[in-house]
Amino acid sequence: MRRAWPSRLPAIASLRPQGFRRFCQAPSNWFSETSAQNTEPDPSNRTAPGSQNQPARQKVEDNHAIIPWHDIYALHPSSPGSPIFHPVGTHILQKLQAFIRAQYPSHGFKEVISPIIYKKSLWDISGHWDNYKDDMFAVTGRGAQGGFAPEREIGEDEEYGLKPMNCPGHCLLFKSQKRSYKDLPIRYADFSPLHRNELSGTLTGLTRLRRFHQDDGHIFCHHTQVEQEVRRTLTFVERVYETFGLGDYKFRLGTKPEHYIGNLQDWDRAESRLRGALEESRQEYTVEPGGGAFYGPKIDIILTDADGKDHQTATIQLDFQLPAQFELEFDAPEKSILPGSESETTGTVRMQPQRPVLIHRAIFGSLERFMALLAESYKGRWPFWMSPRQLIILTVGKGEAIGSRTMDIARQLASPDYRPAEAQALHSRHFMVDYDSSDRSLAKKIVDARKKGYSFYAVFGGRDLVQPLEKQTLNITLCSHPKPQVVQEVIEDVSQSRGPAISNESKNGTSSGGDIGAALTVRQCQELLSRLDAQFL
Repeated sequence: MRRAWPSRLPAIASLRPQGFRRFCQAPSNWFSETSAQNTEPDPSNRTAPGSQNQPARQKVEDNHAIIPWHDIYALHPSSPGSPIFHPVGTHILQKLQAFIRAQYPSHGFKEVISPIIYKKSLWDISGHWDNYKDDMFAVTGRGAQGGFAPEREIGEDEEYGLKPMNCPGHCLLFKSQKRSYKDLPIRYADFSPLHRNELSGTLTGLTRLRRFHQDDGHIFCHHTQVEQEVRRTLTFVERVYETFGLGDYKFRLGTKPEHYIGNLQDWDRAESRLRGALEESRQEYTVEPGGGAFYGPKIDIILTDADGKDHQTATIQLDFQLPAQFELEFDAPEKSILPGSESETTGTVRMQPQRPVLIHRAIFGSLERFMALLAESYKGRWPFWMSPRQLIILTVGKGEAIGSRTMDIARQLASPDYRPAEAQALHSRHFMVDYDSSDRSLAKKIVDARKKGYSFYAVFGGRDLVQPLEKQTLNITLCSHPKPQVVQEVIEDVSQSRGPAISNESKNGTSSGGDIGAALTVRQCQELLSRLDAQFL
């Protein structure tokens, strides 16, 4: 198998089948089964083969026995809970980032980049050192003694901490400039990696990690804008989850925990506002007493896996505390008004500093966890637009001419906008296209393409060499997609034929809705790939 050039990913080794349970715990590739586990050795956490959890686990394995996973990511005991992503896994993770990044302009978010390490003095201000230290990684800098000397630079000899959250850094960004009520709301987004020192026994593959990425966001707003911003975020979540076909999720309201900062009045007010936003949005929800963050209550969105285990993904957290801890301010008229409202005074007004309200939000939550849950939801059949293996061209016949023409076709399909003498545009179309011009039989090539999880395979034969490249015909077949019938409609539309599409049962005994395909020219194939990608199919 060869990758079409130019390509975003190097060639990828063949896969072997593994189930979702293995995917969630640890892939077995270049480490032994024991050493690759996502925890340090802990015999007390091992489940006996005859335990009551075995039937549920076996069901998950049966449902995903044909899913190849081991080249998605790797784990190593030298860094427990920190996945090393192979090109395939990196592609999926970056697709999730690109998707949510594309939504930010219409939702008013500006992306920022912040440090992953801060001095202890910052974590003291935010309250993390007192309330979250056990779940943080402490780091000692060069020559640091862990103490504090007033005559030296602030924090010169302090400990450092890897950030478990982005909120303190975003508070520093807000405070770095003078702010007016007319600037609000200010919405920051950040994909920086986060580190949390989870107990080794709680680590579970991609669903519970020590290092992960989050589509983190923070909204600094006027207190009169809180309900509107929470509702906007709930709508954001709804639209994103609808795109991914995740309709079965739950809302959970977490209230004041045992260890918290701030006063009860602020907490009661924050909880009341989140509860009101949920009820106004007509969302059913449950209440988790004590389930809030130490700085504020929160709404969590919960997805349930095939084992019946709940996983928190999206979150909306209301925070009156960190703005006070960091002494954040914006200038506003003495009379509190809603920025941009008709009642806004246009004349000379006496201004005074006011405290913003901070809303923490994430839509995916942990990208790694979201990817694992998607893998289960799709049963390994990724939608075309995020598939790491979108199309492979399989040759029939031998000869240098067939191989050369196949490579040219693959290049055209992989990068339709490619211009060899120019720098490529930022938004050029790119697709993951491979080709197999080996001497193996077509049947073996098709079986291999199915096993590796390609969305499509296309067959190209020597008799087609007489056609010019753009009119070259490929027999393209869908072999892996969560919504095959929807893709069939697009194929029929592109081929300008409403007749019956090619449909065959899978050769491995499983069904992906039947193999659907058509004979398309290279130009029609380009249109098909572009439409599937643009429509998130």
